[in-house]
Amino acid sequence: MLRVAVVGSGPSGVYTAQELLRQSRVPEVRVHVLDRLPTPYGLVRYGVAPDHEKIKSLQSSLRTVLEDDRITFAGHVEAGGAGGVSPARLKELYHAVVYCVGAAADRPLSVPGEGLPGSLSATEFVSWYSAHPDAAAGDFALLARSAVVIGVGNVAVDVARTLARGAAELRGTDVPRAALDMLGASRVREVHLVGRRGPSAARFTTKELRELGALPRARIVVDGAELALDPAYAASAAGAGEPPPAVVRRNLDVLRGWAGAPPHATADGERRIRLRFFLRPVELLERQGRVAGVRFARTAPDGSGGVRDTGEYEDVEAQLVLRAVGYRGTPLPGLPFDPVHGTVPHVAGRVVRDGRTSPGEYVAGWIKRGPTGVIGSNRSCAKETVASLVEDAPLLLGREVPADPLAVLRDQGLRPVEWDGWLSIERAESALGRSLGRGRVKIPDWSGLLDAARGGP
Repeated sequence: MLRVAVVGSGPSGVYTAQELLRQSRVPEVRVHVLDRLPTPYGLVRYGVAPDHEKIKSLQSSLRTVLEDDRITFAGHVEAGGAGGVSPARLKELYHAVVYCVGAAADRPLSVPGEGLPGSLSATEFVSWYSAHPDAAAGDFALLARSAVVIGVGNVAVDVARTLARGAAELRGTDVPRAALDMLGASRVREVHLVGRRGPSAARFTTKELRELGALPRARIVVDGAELALDPAYAASAAGAGEPPPAVVRRNLDVLRGWAGAPPHATADGERRIRLRFFLRPVELLERQGRVAGVRFARTAPDGSGGVRDTGEYEDVEAQLVLRAVGYRGTPLPGLPFDPVHGTVPHVAGRVVRDGRTSPGEYVAGWIKRGPTGVIGSNRSCAKETVASLVEDAPLLLGREVPADPLAVLRDQGLRPVEWDGWLSIERAESALGRSLGRGRVKIPDWSGLLDAARGGP
């Protein structure tokens, strides 16, 4: 029997486990899906906006995989790090280990003032309103009147949309109580969504973009002059030249409609979302020890698909600045790491150590290929890695491993949260929601999750 540990229970980890069960060359496979958190699903639980029920419903299909009798979920088991299980030890316990640990770090802006209070990564903000147990409590939603979100991808749009929503609109979601109270008391009335290039280079999908325009009591403001700087926008408006890709064309059509809307006075309590382009952040401004705005350099197309600075600057007031300019993988102690690309070196998913592949060690997902693609991209990525693992199986099966690796880990003092424990957390979150007159509400802290997993209140 081939015993495999998959480290990470997000989409890449679950799709890897599923692919292991689907392959036919090794008839008997048992998979332990390990996660540092006591909860499964990774970014589907902790990275999807609370009002995106369709994407969050992906948990149902991930759940079906994890409930297979040949798979065991073991949360609260950390790979690497102080007190964790080292990659060397995991390799002793399993025939093969597949690391699907994602890319958890945000890319920095690397500009002066980035470390000021009130300057945060979008991931920190998302983790806070998604009840990630590592998230720090914050009062930023209460303090700010104007917010700047730097980046024009789907994460940036999610963050801007959440800032522009009222508590009544989020009450039906699983946002934790403290975050809901703070967002409800927020004084934010203006959100700037800013990109350093033009609208044709934006990474948001048309669906995400249109959702901004569907927000009640929020008005979208787009400067037609900024749009016109983009050669693709100008060409599409004139019906000249080669048409841009379909998603770009649809995005430009939505932006063109907003730019052409007649101006109107801001109603009482209405929020404005300003989409800005061709602005590159060069400094975060400070007042009384906190962030007070962003200084941007104006850019323009350079004729080669990039942008150049024009020598002009613009200051935008903001008491909250969130950067959403991409993710980056972080080193896992005991595994090789490529600091340039933020990935684990590999060949077709096989981990490379000292210039040669390491039998029994594999990677899949963002830690393998970098933070690219959508959730579905993890399927083909997992398929390639599993094909390599199965090809190596005759060699891997020649080594004896424990019949029950989790029992060995328990003997070492670990207390894994298995599937029954996760179901207890689900029941506790449903009970918490009922007590608040809401639907299911997430438990936001480690102690609460572990108590619930073990049947406590």
